[in-house]
Amino acid sequence: MTSTVRTHGLTGIVGMARMTGMLAIPAIDLMAGQAVRLAEGDPARATIYTADPRAKLREFVRAGATRIHVVDLDGAFAGRPVQTELVSSLVAEAHALGAEVEVGGGLRDRAAVEAALATGTDYVVIGTLAVREPDTAHALCRAHPGRIIVAIDARDGWVAIAGWQELSRVPAAALARAAASWGAVALLYTDVARDGLQVGAAVESTAALQRGVEIPVIASGGVGSLADLDALRQQNIHAVILGRALYEGSFTLEEALARC
Repeated sequence: MTSTVRTHGLTGIVGMARMTGMLAIPAIDLMAGQAVRLAEGDPARATIYTADPRAKLREFVRAGATRIHVVDLDGAFAGRPVQTELVSSLVAEAHALGAEVEVGGGLRDRAAVEAALATGTDYVVIGTLAVREPDTAHALCRAHPGRIIVAIDARDGWVAIAGWQELSRVPAAALARAAASWGAVALLYTDVARDGLQVGAAVESTAALQRGVEIPVIASGGVGSLADLDALRQQNIHAVILGRALYEGSFTLEEALARC
């Protein structure tokens, strides 16, 4: 099953977007083995939604999700993967159900990225590594074509790193151009100030980033209504991460998929 899923994934987000308009990707953020959502990436502002992330994954796939976004939040704050066993089990569960997975959180050196890829996950998401060790990020993109997504977590136009606890002096647009030149399969753009707050997607800045590169940009952060999805789709954004809005019942995944 894994090889079938990965072959599908190699068509890329662009191919899926052409078929569906925009790919809706539900998120499962892990903390202490539970599925949670944070406000602005702050671990002190975590809301626990379920103690059984596997059940949530099955629910999302039954609703029609073809890709799941999994984040090891403990790993993001520790600077190394922490929930490796749970992440691996979620990847296996998704593949058994015919869905893809993208995994991030704490992947800050080549060994950690290689270990994540060895679980069979379809894509890995790197952020801090791309800022601190761009040569390594470049090498990983070349070594694993079609499987490396570069995260651009921005605050006021600058890239935030280390679980969003540090603000770099790297402009978001500059990292986007660099990642595209490395051969990253996509960019995952998050407006940190909006994440987990359902205050509306950062449509303008996401669209501006997309106009500057040829690889797909995945929108993340702030989505709180179906109207946000309409606005992103109208700007030709290829994919969107859905988090708190789904967990809070602002809309269902079925409604989002129909809108995308």
